[in-house]
This record gives sequence, structure tokens and C-alpha cells, in this order.
Amino acid sequence: MKYYIIAGEASGDLHGSNLMKELFKQDPNAEIRFWGGDLMETVGGTLVKHYRNLAFMGFAEVVQNLKTILNNIKFCKQDIKAFSPDAIIFIDYPGFNMRIADWAKKEGFKTHYYISPQIWAWKENRIKAIKRDVDHMYIILPFEKDFYEKKHNFAVDFVGHPLIDAIHNRPQTDALAFRKEFDLDDRPVIALLPGSRKQEISKMLEGMLSVVSDFPDYQFVIAGAPSQEYSFYQQFLGKSNIKFISNRTYDLLSIAHAALVTSGTATLETALFKVPEVVCYKGNWISYQIAKRIITLKYISLVNLILDKEIVKELIQDDFNTKNIRTELQKILTPEHRENLLKQYDLLEEKLGGEGASNKTAALIIKSLT
Repeated sequence: MKYYIIAGEASGDLHGSNLMKELFKQDPNAEIRFWGGDLMETVGGTLVKHYRNLAFMGFAEVVQNLKTILNNIKFCKQDIKAFSPDAIIFIDYPGFNMRIADWAKKEGFKTHYYISPQIWAWKENRIKAIKRDVDHMYIILPFEKDFYEKKHNFAVDFVGHPLIDAIHNRPQTDALAFRKEFDLDDRPVIALLPGSRKQEISKMLEGMLSVVSDFPDYQFVIAGAPSQEYSFYQQFLGKSNIKFISNRTYDLLSIAHAALVTSGTATLETALFKVPEVVCYKGNWISYQIAKRIITLKYISLVNLILDKEIVKELIQDDFNTKNIRTELQKILTPEHRENLLKQYDLLEEKLGGEGASNKTAALIIKSLT
């Protein structure tokens, strides 16, 4: 069979690579063309475009790069037609993928969506396009099943969360060697995960680093995003007791004692590594006011959303201040609080369906084609 996969971000590259491994394993005759990144390219197949040339965030950046985006959409359609795949597999990245799905369905291609757009958070009206343009939806969050099937009468397959596979199947970190490589001492590590975009990182690190001097018995380590140069982070490294490690977040989490984490997928990754965390978010005031009116969720972290209760503390906007960060970090460093958190993390992993998301998804895609 011939498969055409479109992933437009780093997370999509990770999950796409694991899905490709399973497709090649379960379908020995598989031919794959894809939009993705280095991880997918390592697995095999033919890389069409790298995600680093696709990621435009925010209204202004999208407008500035509109010509490039439209050219990418046009080229993608031409490339799909020339390849004539048996299945097109979309991985998240809805702004681009939903446009291609609309066209692909009309052209008669079989459309599969792996990792649903988060329309339960905002843009719920996208359900009309999904019901019209997507033949098979594979969801990774347990509450999405009720959202699609009970609320919108659209059948989906819950396959579990691919992060469980990504974390469980990675090589185990040699803690001593890792500490030595990055000149970390014997003190417990507090990991700082400030996000991936410059404006976001600057805002989050300003708050996170404001409590460093209050915890001399711990060492703070900033997790650098692969998309940013070391030179950008230098402005934050003047204080003592701060280390910086780029593009090794999973290794860092594997040795971390606690973490301050910007909202997003990283909150779930931190929980799956069994690291007590405080979830942080502070955005532009106007953007926050708009988002607050559009997004009606009770929580911003996936951990709390999945368990439907506040398990990890969320410090949002004005609550993200030095006093609160200090208080909440002190809490998760106490044995009793940590023990309770770790029990909840075990429950979280159970609800996520255990291992095998990529295996199940590949099997369902292949079954639908035979």
C-alpha cells in the first residue's frame, strides 16, 4: 500500500516516526511519502518537506508568510496526486491539514486523521469539516471519545496516547553520565520547561528564574528548545545555580526531582516521567483576554483535563508570580505532596490506555484498506 503522511510540527514528527515504523512492520510492501522531520526521515520513506519550513505561529506571522503557505498547499495537492496514495494520514497540524483533507475527500482519496485537532478547546465548528472530510479519526485522549461520539455523533477510534510508547521505548538515560556531561552536581534537579517560541520563553523564564535564590539546595536546569539557538538563552544564564541543556528534555526529565512547566504537551510528558510539576502560563494581555473568552475549558494542562480535576497546580497570567511560584514549588518538594501526585500520575497513565498507540493505529489503517 501507498501512504502519504503530513506532520507539520516536532511532536508530529515524533508520533509520525513511530507510526511509520509500525506501517513498515505490518505492511512489508508499504511505500511512504511524508511531510515531517528528522525522526520520520530516519525511519525511511521519502521526505517531501521538513516541518521547520512549515511552522508559522500567530496571526501576524501567518499573514507575512501567506504566499509561502498557499504555495505549500498547492504543491502538496500536486504531490499527492502524482503519488496517488491508498491512504492520506494527517497528524494534528489542523490549519494546513484540514485544507488538504477538504480537497482530498473531493478527489476521492481515503483520509485518516491521527491525533485529533483540539476542537474541544476551541473552533468546535470544525466538527462539520471533520465529519465531511475525514473517513477515520484516531484519538489519543480518553475524553475525546464522548466529545465526538456522544456530542457530535461521529465514530472515532481511541488508540491510547503515543507519548507512552515514545517514553517507554526510549533508551534509558545513564544518570551519572548525563550529570557529568553537563556538569551537574549531586543536588536534586528542578527542570524548567519554558516552551519553544522566543516570546513565550522570555516571559516564562522571567518568572521561573525569579525563585532560584530561594532554593539553594537544588539546581535549576533550563530545557532548551531545538528550534532556538544557544545565543538566545545566554541572556538568562547570568545567575548562579542555573544550567542549560538543549534538545535533551527527556533525558533531563528522567533525572529531575521537580519541574516548572509551560502549559502544553510538556505538562503531560512531565507527568509520564513521574516528575511533580507546577504548570505555568502567562501570555500577552490582549491575547489572554481573547483566549479566555473563546476557550471555555476548566483547566489548561492535559494532566488536569484528562483526570477532570486539579492534580497539578496551574499558575495562569497574574497568578504566575514569584510568591505563588515559590509557594507551589515548595509544596511539590514535600514528601507527602509528592507521594499523592505520583499516585495520580499512575491513574493518569491508566486512563491514557497504556502502550501500543502506534501499533493500534497502523493496524486500523491497514485493515480499512483491505
